[in-house]
Amino acid sequence: MNQDPLTDLQFQILDSIYFVESFVHIVEEAEAPVPVVIDELRTMIDRGWVQVMQFDEAKGDYVRTAIYDTDQMDQYHYLATKAGLLRHNGH
Repeated sequence: MNQDPLTDLQFQILDSIYFVESFVHIVEEAEAPVPVVIDELRTMIDRGWVQVMQFDEAKGDYVRTAIYDTDQMDQYHYLATKAGLLRHNGH
């Protein structure tokens, strides 16, 4: 597990995605510029702290997706993973 300390923004993002949340909600909660939030989300996804979610019409619910367009981060929803929640709670 990556032991780099959480930045304040990473902590705020994890705090806002205990449940599936939209990109817009994350940006509003973080009160940071969109490009900065995108960079932090990418880092946190790479570290396994955040899962990308996509709405599945057939299931009527959000499902995890391993494949997503990094140029369209605003089109997805996000959820903290167990590892992310552990990092957040141990901060």
